[in-house]
Amino acid sequence: MKVLIADKFERAGIDGLTELGCDVVSEPAIGAEGLPGAIAVHDPAVLIVRSTKVLAPAIAAAGSLKLIVRAGSGVDNIDCGAASARGIAVANCPGMNAVAVAELTMGLLLACDRRIPDQTADLKAGVWNKKEYGKAKGLKGRVLGIVGLGNIGYELVKRAKAFDMVVHAWTRDITPERARTIGVEWWGSGRAELLTMASRCDAVSVHVALTDETKGLCDAEFFSYLKPGAYFINTSRGAVVVGDALAEAVKTRGIRAGLDVWGKQPTPTDTVFGDDLIGVPGVYGTHHCGASTDQAQNAVAEETVRIVRVYKDTGRVENQVNAPSAKPTMSPAHNAAGAAR
Repeated sequence: MKVLIADKFERAGIDGLTELGCDVVSEPAIGAEGLPGAIAVHDPAVLIVRSTKVLAPAIAAAGSLKLIVRAGSGVDNIDCGAASARGIAVANCPGMNAVAVAELTMGLLLACDRRIPDQTADLKAGVWNKKEYGKAKGLKGRVLGIVGLGNIGYELVKRAKAFDMVVHAWTRDITPERARTIGVEWWGSGRAELLTMASRCDAVSVHVALTDETKGLCDAEFFSYLKPGAYFINTSRGAVVVGDALAEAVKTRGIRAGLDVWGKQPTPTDTVFGDDLIGVPGVYGTHHCGASTDQAQNAVAEETVRIVRVYKDTGRVENQVNAPSAKPTMSPAHNAAGAAR
């Protein structure tokens, strides 16, 4: 079975696929523009991507392709509708990078509270200002609101509680009973509940997938409900936030923001960054690297290999995220096994 890897991928994952007997082709720098041609040339049964966009032209070029694996959690870089229309399954690796993203979230929260980037910049410039930087709220006893309590949100709960924070959550992913079990105050999942929760929190961290419902979720109305001087963290997707509204809140209401994702985000091969938000004092940023730790990437690679192994051996697609109508034909190995029986 031929597997095309159209992104950077851990060596352990490539070796694992090879050990399964797969014919592995790795083209990590191909990009979205080159993907249709590579699919046409290599004719893979399985395509593996991380951040490379899999758009309709690439899917239209598919011949033998029956499975696309997103080596990560979010699948907004894949045209799942086009894949479903062609009977191509899309799978992801949920939860494998949850610890890494939760760790970075805590780092951004601390950066907002202690202004670590500003302190570092002043020290590098030869400025000593202990009087100013000695002003901090501290995290102990503060209320953290988590928007979206999936795998990442759950890992964040554990870390926030280790800092003695009080945790509230707005989510569809748990029941009130489950919230009580993990020590979280649950605010429901409606818009009114989101705004009410935001008004009660000293910090809010966003962990939702990008969908039609969540695009622009954090808009001017949302930021108007945050307490003056609150902290806002986003490690999910840039489009969940209305950038101009966040910039205005930072400028006029003293909000501090820690962002790992951006509305104007470069492609994986770009080296120039131009989102205006980073120029606003009080906004701290990282390079969409929340999931990029050795621990997380090795876990994702292992899960990707497992998904391919299960499909190769049984024809079953684990973690399928697109329409149920996208049911791939059984793999050659599965067909052969069936004929033998």
